[in-house]
Amino acid sequence: MHNSTNDNKSTSKKKVVAVVGGGLVGALNACYFAKRGFQVEVFESREDIRQAKIVKGRSINLALSHRGRQALKQVGMEDTIVSKGIPMHSRMIHSLNGTQSPIPYGKKGQYILSVDRANLNKELLSAAETYPNTNLNFAHKLLDWSTETGAMTFVRAEGAKEEIQADLIVGCDGAFSAIRKQFLRQSRFNYSQTYIPHGYLELTMPPINGEFAMKPNYLHIWPRNTFMMIALPNLDKTFTCTLFMPFEEFEKVTTGDQVITFFQKYFPDAIPLIGAEALKRDYFRLPAQAMVSVKCSPYHLGDKCVLMGDAAHAVVPFYGQGMNAGFEDCLVFNEIMDQLNEDFSAVLPEYTRVRVPDDHAIADLAMYNYVEMRAHVNSKLFLFRKYVDNFLHIIMPRTIIPLYTMVTFTRTRYHKAVKRWHWQEKVINQGLLFCAAVSVAGCSYLLVRYPPNMPNIPTEQLWSRLQALKSPF
Repeated sequence: MHNSTNDNKSTSKKKVVAVVGGGLVGALNACYFAKRGFQVEVFESREDIRQAKIVKGRSINLALSHRGRQALKQVGMEDTIVSKGIPMHSRMIHSLNGTQSPIPYGKKGQYILSVDRANLNKELLSAAETYPNTNLNFAHKLLDWSTETGAMTFVRAEGAKEEIQADLIVGCDGAFSAIRKQFLRQSRFNYSQTYIPHGYLELTMPPINGEFAMKPNYLHIWPRNTFMMIALPNLDKTFTCTLFMPFEEFEKVTTGDQVITFFQKYFPDAIPLIGAEALKRDYFRLPAQAMVSVKCSPYHLGDKCVLMGDAAHAVVPFYGQGMNAGFEDCLVFNEIMDQLNEDFSAVLPEYTRVRVPDDHAIADLAMYNYVEMRAHVNSKLFLFRKYVDNFLHIIMPRTIIPLYTMVTFTRTRYHKAVKRWHWQEKVINQGLLFCAAVSVAGCSYLLVRYPPNMPNIPTEQLWSRLQALKSPF
């Protein structure tokens, strides 16, 4: 252990931090605590994914943006991960008639990165393992833990039980967190979960002649009002296509021929790219997966336990912020550890106070974007408003900042970004209304001042002409 002149720090260095969950947030958190000199024990219920032949679990590609990158940067991992990502500068909207139109994410040079979940997880586990004060314990499933003593009981793959003691337990064990079960037994703990009526299904679009089948530096979207498909590029030149659709629609498609008929109707341009036979086969390989949104508070229990990532706030994947918010949790906790000198009894309540409003805000925004992505991007008014927002941002970069820019390309606190967005919407809408009113008044004035030469038509004749116009034929 390092010796420190600061007594408080030297005692805290010997403390044991148990990180429950070796997924993305758990592995990154292990790096943060290890870097501070704590003895870190990571417990993961699955086997080591670096040794696994088949990686089980969700394989949706992830969109890494500014918040996630800043969190990776603090532990020296940003460059490694960015080098294995594919930049996406714009959305590419595929309309039914096959036309494609790009909508940029931000200003020139701003982009999000398509990264592979499994590879990112492997990289973070390997990074955590480089610290001598970190142990990774795989095939350890949490059975129970004590809120009084911090003692945890794990069951091993072969059935043996193991008891572990820790000074701090960090619950990073996902949307169906075993750590969070103890929180549910506490008084005044708020918890809600909502399943959306949509499920998702993944399909692979292979390369054509060794190259990407579509333009690679875009997030491709096929918006179809009640459902949509998206496609993200991978390093092996494939695209992962994800179909989001109500479960009742999935249940209507039961045969290979029905799949082709459905795609011919809604995604005709995707059939030759995915391949008709592959489409028939892959569509039924796995059932459609559910999506859940979880909110809870507080995020801590005394000075013994804290929740982070999906365990604290699972969000639906429509703002591309699930992983970024989870990574930012690690960064925010780290910043508070600096401010409050690693005193868990002060750090944990402060973390809850700071983080709960932000994570609730991004959960709500993801739900809002769930409608926007599949329906609004088809609307002319939506596109007009996007252009207005972007234009105003260019001429007044400090005053008007699009919501997407605040969320994706800055570390503006999520709940403050939402507040500012509401204010901006009000101001811009009033401005557009004012411009419309001025235009109408101006046109009216000109018509009164300089009336055009209208033919003199009797009122009855005018009325009969109007009636003729209303006729359906």
